[in-house]
Amino acid sequence: MEDIRSVLSMYKSKAKSDQGNEPAPAVEPEIPTLSEIPDIFFDEILPYFKLSRTEISVLMFLYRQVWCRPNLYRDHGIGPLNSYAEVSRLLHMQQGEVINALKSLESHQLVMSVRAGQYFVRKFFTEEFDDKYAQHYEF
Repeated sequence: MEDIRSVLSMYKSKAKSDQGNEPAPAVEPEIPTLSEIPDIFFDEILPYFKLSRTEISVLMFLYRQVWCRPNLYRDHGIGPLNSYAEVSRLLHMQQGEVINALKSLESHQLVMSVRAGQYFVRKFFTEEFDDKYAQHYEF
């Protein structure tokens, strides 16, 4: 009588034979998207405004919406309406943190409320820099 291992070794497992016949699916690498942010943000805003991590996240979220993504109100520097709950979810923050960050950014005049959930965001972050770089808004 033959050894059971020698008998089983003559048969290939179904899982191995299925995998061997089909080529592995080609995985397309993801192409990263890029958002252009003026150097002034890194050279002037971060060192002199001492923003918290939450404030920076909220400011960059609004900046990308207004200046880096398709936006009907770009000429005005105004972002589309946002719900605080949706922004909180996207940024993985508590809603209160987002609201406090927005209030702080408004006190620094880096953003201004148009109405609840819609903000004016300057292209060069401050009025002084907008004037210096001849950025005008259509009102």
